[in-house]
Amino acid sequence: MDMSQFRKAKKSVSVTVGESVRIMRELQELSQTELAKKTGIPQSTISAIENNRVNLGVERAKVVARALFVHPAVLVFPGWDVKRESRQHIKRILRVSHAGSGPAVAES
Repeated sequence: MDMSQFRKAKKSVSVTVGESVRIMRELQELSQTELAKKTGIPQSTISAIENNRVNLGVERAKVVARALFVHPAVLVFPGWDVKRESRQHIKRILRVSHAGSGPAVAES
């Protein structure tokens, strides 16, 4: 087989908040109606969220996350790159500590 006709797979894909809700729901083999019953959110609203017509919002994210047994961040920040963000955070900490002023610590 000639491998030149194939392209490498992407290491990651961009997913919207609505798509993350749909993916997590489908992974658990739930219909929109079943998720609506578990959350108390109307099926039409679940559909609108999944199609990015309605914002998920913090409170709904908590309710949906509980019903899907995931952390709300999984739904709200589907594209969060933990490795990249952690590296950047560590670099910021090191810059501050090398500047001579470490992180502020509250005294009790």
